Amino acid sequence: MNTEALQVEVAEPLYVVHESPVHGRGVFAARLIPAGTRIIEYTGEIVDWDECCRRTEEKGGPIGHTFFFSLNNGLLIDGGAGGNESRYINHSCEPNCEAEEDDDSRVYICALRDIEAGEELNYNYGLIYEARHTAKVKKQFACFCGAPSCSGVMLAPKKRKSRAKPRAETQNGAEAPSLAG
Repeated sequence: MNTEALQVEVAEPLYVVHESPVHGRGVFAARLIPAGTRIIEYTGEIVDWDECCRRTEEKGGPIGHTFFFSLNNGLLIDGGAGGNESRYINHSCEPNCEAEEDDDSRVYICALRDIEAGEELNYNYGLIYEARHTAKVKKQFACFCGAPSCSGVMLAPKKRKSRAKPRAETQNGAEAPSLAG
């Protein structure tokens, strides 16, 4: 038997998981990862919002350590249930990766730029938290990425409600032309 024919070259993995200086575990480049590389799929059990809320409450409420990833179709991936190492990728306000969802609601973590060996992989979580962003909430969702432009929180900015601008009217009741530039 030709033993050389049975040898299969195994590529060095793209990443390794170990303790992170940012938070808990982290995912780090094991070698150079070129920009645009699809690094890993975010996997786990697909659940609906009600099940997400039930699981979150079971773990002590919405604030805390969860691995939920929202999909465009309204469902969520629970990376804590059958998920892989992607759940350990930490947040950064200046990310080197981004999450891309395909037409089949599969989420992949992709390199935004070349990532050097040893560099921690990260993406901006942009967590949506509907309740008021009080100082206490911001503290519970604190960001420790250390980026120069760090916002201090992993939360997406709340959308500001647009205030209706009063319309100027002429004396006869017709709308006046806008003078705004």
